[in-house]
Amino acid sequence: MSNDNFFGRVSENQDIKGFVMALKYDRAGLVTVVVQDALTGDVLMLAHADRKAVRKTLETGVMHFYSRSRKKMWRKGEESGNEQLLENLYVDCDGDALVAQVRQVKAACHLGYRSCFSNHVDRNGRVINVGRKVDDPRKMYGKKKSARGS
Repeated sequence: MSNDNFFGRVSENQDIKGFVMALKYDRAGLVTVVVQDALTGDVLMLAHADRKAVRKTLETGVMHFYSRSRKKMWRKGEESGNEQLLENLYVDCDGDALVAQVRQVKAACHLGYRSCFSNHVDRNGRVINVGRKVDDPRKMYGKKKSARGS
């Protein structure tokens, strides 16, 4: 099999290091991670992970990501307490994207919503907030978060 085929780069006896190395990272060294509620299937957020974040997620069972703006790894909930506990991890056929099914502690969104995808866009382009706020960002972070984020 070619090196582009993810399944040609892994084996049944794969360890964490081998799995992390088999993933296909973009030029910035990242893979896309779709985070989904393990019970409801709701999409909670989309993030990116580097090799270190993927490894830490598998080793600890708590979601870790890579912040492109801060240029560093971070653990979901490290400031807010709103952790994501890994239940299942799926990799796509190319090995360049992951779906993490998690148990979400309170809000996934830094604005206090259960999901980062709390805005519905209708066919006319109107944006309607349909999200459920489950936490107060001022309490989550000890400071006010703007509507655009931090």
